[in-house]
Amino acid sequence: MLVNSNTLLQNALKEGYAIPAYNINNLEWTRFILEACSDDKSPVILAVTPKSIEYFGGYKIVVNTVKSLIDELNIKIPVVLHLDHGKTIEQCKLAIDAGFTSVMLDASDKSLQDNINDTNEVVSYAKEKEVSVEAEIGSMNNESNENLANAEDAKRFVLETGINSLAPAVGNLHGVYKKEPSLNFDLLGMICKACNIPLVLHGASGLDENKIKTAIFCGISKININTDLMLAWSSSVRNYLNYDKTVYDPRKIIKSGENSVKKVIHQKNNLFGSKNRAF
Repeated sequence: MLVNSNTLLQNALKEGYAIPAYNINNLEWTRFILEACSDDKSPVILAVTPKSIEYFGGYKIVVNTVKSLIDELNIKIPVVLHLDHGKTIEQCKLAIDAGFTSVMLDASDKSLQDNINDTNEVVSYAKEKEVSVEAEIGSMNNESNENLANAEDAKRFVLETGINSLAPAVGNLHGVYKKEPSLNFDLLGMICKACNIPLVLHGASGLDENKIKTAIFCGISKININTDLMLAWSSSVRNYLNYDKTVYDPRKIIKSGENSVKKVIHQKNNLFGSKNRAF
């Protein structure tokens, strides 16, 4: 069933675990994720970036694909359909109107005040349809740990916007880490205490188990995973194509990465503590 993320994330924060947010890129990946999380009885957030929405063919196609799979596969776990890194207010509104149950406005590249102003417009629009809103502060796009979030700005942001969850930059990065990541857990803990709402960890692919567990202890209630799934899938597909150079059926090629993707999902659900949390 499609739900917003409010209750799921509040429960996770209260009980000390994290809800997984896996990026979906096509119908097959959506099915892989839903089946794996259903087997684990884990709530799941299906995250879709604007570029992936374009690849699918549009917002409504994404919504209808997810709803149809939930119905046909008889999925009973809570499922959140989330716009990941919406860059404009208009993108968030389009997602909300199409039936997404959660949206993220990423205006972190703007000034704090402009970020607050834009986020307020999205929050106001989302409340009418009971859609959750996530926002981001600080920069996650450099390895120099410059322009990280701080507790004072985070508290102000939450108080002035009423967002449901916050993604602070604390040394985490998107994509593949080129060197050992250095997360500022002291900063993360201060932000959690100042904001008292669920926090989101972006760029979690490649982080070791201890860092993940520490992040959850410091208040992370939603963890985004995309690159780890891509790496697992692409490795299996390469091996399959190298093993059988005569194969040309795209269904077989795409499906050859299914077990690897599901294996990663099972591992993450167990690590995050979301397994058997589908109430």
